Amino acid sequence: MKKIQMVDLKSQYDKIKSQIDEAVLNVFDATAYINGPEVKEFQKELENYLEVKYVIPCANGTDALQIAMMALDLKPGDEVITSDFTFAATVEVIALLKLTPVLVDVYPDTFNIDIEAVKKAITTKTKAIVPVHLFGQCADMESILQIAKDHNLYVIEDNAQAIGADYIFSDGTKKKAGTMGIVGTTSFFPSKNLGCYGDGGAIFTDDDELAHKLKSISNHGMSKRYYYDAIGVNSRLDSIQAAILRVKLPFLDFYCDTRRKAANFYNEAFANHPNILTPTVSSFSTHVFHQYTLRIINSDRNELHQYLLENQIPNAIYYPVPLHSQKAYGNSHYLEEDFKVTNDLVNTVISLPMHTEFDLEQLKYITQTVLNFFKK
Repeated sequence: MKKIQMVDLKSQYDKIKSQIDEAVLNVFDATAYINGPEVKEFQKELENYLEVKYVIPCANGTDALQIAMMALDLKPGDEVITSDFTFAATVEVIALLKLTPVLVDVYPDTFNIDIEAVKKAITTKTKAIVPVHLFGQCADMESILQIAKDHNLYVIEDNAQAIGADYIFSDGTKKKAGTMGIVGTTSFFPSKNLGCYGDGGAIFTDDDELAHKLKSISNHGMSKRYYYDAIGVNSRLDSIQAAILRVKLPFLDFYCDTRRKAANFYNEAFANHPNILTPTVSSFSTHVFHQYTLRIINSDRNELHQYLLENQIPNAIYYPVPLHSQKAYGNSHYLEEDFKVTNDLVNTVISLPMHTEFDLEQLKYITQTVLNFFKK
């Protein structure tokens, strides 16, 4: 059996090697390494895929979030509500800009931000909500957008993990993840469903004025060369990464479908198991399974983690410590009773290998090994 990888990027590359190699060599020949034609073409192609007016490529997903918040002119002390159960980058940029992160709990089944918790957290200082589309499916955007409208708040979508997912509104309208708020952001980290071979990110918006500011801020605050209208940063997607992403973008839907098939195999193998809760897919969102995350009940998750490693099955705990308990982001005003779900999830979740290159033998071995653990 081929060695199991948490994310098998080598096998994925081998299948598109000739296209990738040609695209990269073309950049070398053109020597347009920064803001070259490949970046501009990728921008247009992603705009078409997402059906969004503007895509602003940048250096990584964390920068994308920071630039989005800078462009919205949020001021120190403004409160930004986001999920307690997510990667630190979401809250990191809030703190870096001297804004006040307000962490709230999530739902136990989808792991996405709890709508009632968001409502409870709103104060006169609240200026924005950052829903995280965790593990590959959208948060309840219809409710979030209504809350934002009622309270005159910005919605900034953290779409680092769900590019390609569709959100279905109650009237049947569909929108791509990341395109519903005033601004959306994503990451092209290599392990993402649409990943480059280094760092990369992008920002999405339909707002003309905001797009102008986003472009300016990502390029040192310049809207015209050597004329600085705002304080900016240096955050650009290089041409080599754009060329790679141009090759991979037409495969994105296929990659997402392939991940769903692997998830379905896992789901069937673990169905109705007394110790395993498989991922819940929301009625209002498709799931692109950036991660396949189980909840382990009435058993020891950490023992399963070690057992899988001993049997050469990589796995991960996303995430082992709530953000509200982290030294960097703790706040004396937080009450543990407000984070019951997150506090449970950090002790029960485990993510199995998930990528586009499984063979049947690997999937059977992974699922049988998990099941064997509970028979010990």
